[in-house]
Amino acid sequence: MWLFCGLGNPGEEYKETRHNFGFLVLDAFAKKHRLKFEFYRDMESEVAYFKDKAILIKPQTYMNLSGRAVKKWMIKERIPLNNLLVIYDDMDLPLGKIKIAPKGGAGGHKGMVSIIEALGSSDFPRMKLGIGKPDHKDTVKFVLSPFNEEEKEKVKKVIEIAVLALEDLIYKDLLKTMTIYNSQTAI
Repeated sequence: MWLFCGLGNPGEEYKETRHNFGFLVLDAFAKKHRLKFEFYRDMESEVAYFKDKAILIKPQTYMNLSGRAVKKWMIKERIPLNNLLVIYDDMDLPLGKIKIAPKGGAGGHKGMVSIIEALGSSDFPRMKLGIGKPDHKDTVKFVLSPFNEEEKEKVKKVIEIAVLALEDLIYKDLLKTMTIYNSQTAI
């Protein structure tokens, strides 16, 4: 069983922002497979189940506290670290690039910092979705802003590719999935 955790912030005002890229991918996966997210107050997240293969969670704690919800699901479902995949935005990758890694640091991402601290380890897979760097120094404003019209077509393609990667991860292994998708760029 996989635990797919998409990172983002709850609320309409954040729905289409760069920081909600992880939520957008899980929403697309759920739509494709006709899954419905339900809010679990005690687990601080929205959740959908994909057969007996994956649990999709969107923490509703706001980004900087995402680790609370992830840890609760890891314990409840007895998910080993290597079966957790965190999906999130990454400013160090250009828009259109996806990178799947078996482990790594937080890279300054507050949601990842929270998860690593809550789990006491960074040894879990992640899917980084490139958003590029802002032209200005205000990174908070950048990640909390929506994708512009010019970027939206590329974002749509990234989401499609990311959904295929999640499907492959479920039915293949991590290494094969990394080999296929780390070389792709949505143009």
